[in-house]
Amino acid sequence: MITIYGYSPSGNCHKLRMLLAHLGRDYRWIETDSPHGATRTAAYLAKNPNGKVPMIETDDGRTMVESNAILTWLADGTRYFAGDAWQRAQTLAWMFFEQYSHEPYVAVARFICGWTPIDSPRRADLPKLRERGDHALGVMERHLASNDWFSATGYGIADIALFGYTHCAKDGGFDLSLYPHVVAWLDRVCTQPGFVPMPAYAAENIELIEQSRVPA
Repeated sequence: MITIYGYSPSGNCHKLRMLLAHLGRDYRWIETDSPHGATRTAAYLAKNPNGKVPMIETDDGRTMVESNAILTWLADGTRYFAGDAWQRAQTLAWMFFEQYSHEPYVAVARFICGWTPIDSPRRADLPKLRERGDHALGVMERHLASNDWFSATGYGIADIALFGYTHCAKDGGFDLSLYPHVVAWLDRVCTQPGFVPMPAYAAENIELIEQSRVPA
């Protein structure tokens, strides 16, 4: 059985919960409150010097980090990472897109809105983050206009990777109603067998998100 060190409101961590639920695999979850320093302890850094979540640990003591690498390992040999070499590479291309062109803007805007004080200087970055995040959502919208999924052979780990922060993008000030194909895709993901929703955030984070809403 694997152990996951994860922070429940994190999209990167929730990806693993989703795939493991689809696979019907048992696991141990150790809640690791990264915003309050849980990944900066000496014990944690000894296992993951980068000081981030998620991290998985096997019973024999091996560790793996980076959410999309973990998804790929977990899904190997299953329908969630299927196809020939070309098709699997297409799936990976969308996972690289998620970490390079999507997560740095959509996820970071969400974090600033829900996990930093209203007077934080980081909030000055929100307009640029939203501009670049909207570009990423636009790329997804164009793909979904003629495709049901991002994984090459049907619902799979590229969809799980992109769902992680897209489904909660509104918390970062993004208007998903501008992307009807994305919204329809989110709905399709939610109907997959074994789907699990992200756990509720703490009240303090919900309050900050509400205070950060962009006026209509």
